[in-house]
Amino acid sequence: MKHRIVVLGAGYAGAFAAGNLARRLSPADTEITVVNAVPDFVERMRLHHLAAGQDFAFRKLADVFAGTGIRLRLARVTGVDPERRTVAVTGEDGDGELPYDTLLYALGSFVAHHGAPGVAEYAFDVTGMSSALRLRERLAGLGEGGTVLVVGEGLTGIETATEFAESRPDLSVALAARGELGAWLSPKARRHLRQAFDRLGITVHEHTGIEAVEPTGAIAADGTSIPADVTVWSAGFAVHPIAAASGLEVAETGQIVVDRTMRSVSHPDVYAAGDCAYAIGENGRPLPMSCASAGYTNMQATAAIIARLTGSEVPTTGLKYHGNHISLGRRDAIFQMVDGDVRSKSWYLGGRTAAWLKSGVLKGAGWGVAHPTFGMPKRKRRLATAPDRDGVRVAA
Repeated sequence: MKHRIVVLGAGYAGAFAAGNLARRLSPADTEITVVNAVPDFVERMRLHHLAAGQDFAFRKLADVFAGTGIRLRLARVTGVDPERRTVAVTGEDGDGELPYDTLLYALGSFVAHHGAPGVAEYAFDVTGMSSALRLRERLAGLGEGGTVLVVGEGLTGIETATEFAESRPDLSVALAARGELGAWLSPKARRHLRQAFDRLGITVHEHTGIEAVEPTGAIAADGTSIPADVTVWSAGFAVHPIAAASGLEVAETGQIVVDRTMRSVSHPDVYAAGDCAYAIGENGRPLPMSCASAGYTNMQATAAIIARLTGSEVPTTGLKYHGNHISLGRRDAIFQMVDGDVRSKSWYLGGRTAAWLKSGVLKGAGWGVAHPTFGMPKRKRRLATAPDRDGVRVAA
């Protein structure tokens, strides 16, 4: 009987991981199934571009996985039973269950509302394709002089505000920051960021925590009303409660607690990668939710799965966070290096060169997903075998 590997989610972490597994494990021994709620690969790092009105083609997952041996199940995950080793799903074919021998949980994250009133009803976000398309439609309906408020001074908020201001100079764009804009950047990079905001005409409300969202704007913690035709919420991410509800050990964030190899500390046949993994980096701190972390964790998880299934020594891949790459529209960007304690180094790269590099990162990530088994070895690794409880030999 083949060893059943089920990958939940086909974002950056899940899609790359599935391709890695198919590339290196023999199909004579393994059966790989990817479960995803939508038929397209969603380039999350480009969703603010989509919302701003840019047009680009999304890759169909059926085409991405064609010829790889990977099975695609278009369905939404509704539950995981790690004791029975099954995944509950619902989709066009109705409700069902998928059994697994090894599970890779890579369902990613979504926008965190932080319990703020009105966010779910009135705010927009760019964390999913449907929400980005909804925002795109709303922005298209704004005429000259329309106002947009972006809430959140993190990478998503900065990239969204600058992209909107550059793409739609007829709109008035503002950003609400709980603290100082770019406070984590080096002094020179911070000046570059402020100059970019000034150049693009973006109004910054610093030290302004938003406590509620209304149809016509947002309410700050001090009671001040900030008017806006459109409020875009980018004040952090949260993971789906499925993992916590399943009985897997999770952190306070709801992320699955994993060991150095991305294996669940409570259930050894479950691995996690991407935003849903509570993984400790080489600096002793949890990895941030980011595309870079998705890359590190999916490489470690797939390397560990392959090694354990084939009876090899489990290798360790790097889990060091190197820095932030922030787009400031399409012709400007900042690449800020950080040290081992995630403190910004004095050196940074900015301007068109940094923008060109960021464009290369986006294209490279998209190309990698579109070619999941690129460089496929002619000889794939067979699984080690071991007797099960009934004496039948199965994959280890």
